[in-house]
Amino acid sequence: MHSPESTKVKFAPSFVCADYLHLKRDIRSLERAKVDMLHFDIMDGHYVPNLTIGPDFVMAMRQCTTLPFDIHLMTTDPDFWIPLFAEVGNATLSVQVEAPIHLNRTISFIKEHGARASVALNPATPLCSLDHILQDIEQVLIMTVNPGYSGQKLIPAMYDKIRCLRKMIDASGLDVEIQVDGGLSPKTAPKLAAAGATVMVGGKSSFFLKGVPIGKAVQRIRKTIK
Repeated sequence: MHSPESTKVKFAPSFVCADYLHLKRDIRSLERAKVDMLHFDIMDGHYVPNLTIGPDFVMAMRQCTTLPFDIHLMTTDPDFWIPLFAEVGNATLSVQVEAPIHLNRTISFIKEHGARASVALNPATPLCSLDHILQDIEQVLIMTVNPGYSGQKLIPAMYDKIRCLRKMIDASGLDVEIQVDGGLSPKTAPKLAAAGATVMVGGKSSFFLKGVPIGKAVQRIRKTIK
């Protein structure tokens, strides 16, 4: 059974918020801060109204670090992108449950390419969408803001959604991570952990604060959870 005291919360800084002129420097800072993975938001300009990075960028970052990569495909055709991003190795791939035509097939496709399988739910997507796939995945990503842009405020109703998902997973006896993305800050981090989140994605309001060293920003979030 989950409890905030017994579960180590993992940190996944979102690299879309890093300093693109000093990416290697930021990676080294995150490594020294002992974050657990790097999160990459892949937006195609169709599924969400934003366009970010592609597989070449992520592959270049793989040359700089051995940290696990957490790759969120916010795309209308995730099956097209899965082989390209799985190639980076040591990666978890999240697909939006709303995007694939055949979600079970897409999950199998991720595993066939050697990556950990995860699914992401938009704020208004109900948890019942997980009823027949929870046993096939390693992680569920709860979007605590509407996907597309960083810097948004967390939607308060998502705390209850996380708590309900925590109960679902505990009742099933499965070992599934609960990742949260959106609005992470020193104020929201302890509430997310108490609700049952085990992986926290953060950006401009948490790990990449203007004028604050990355290591200090990570430490600040870590202390709020302890």
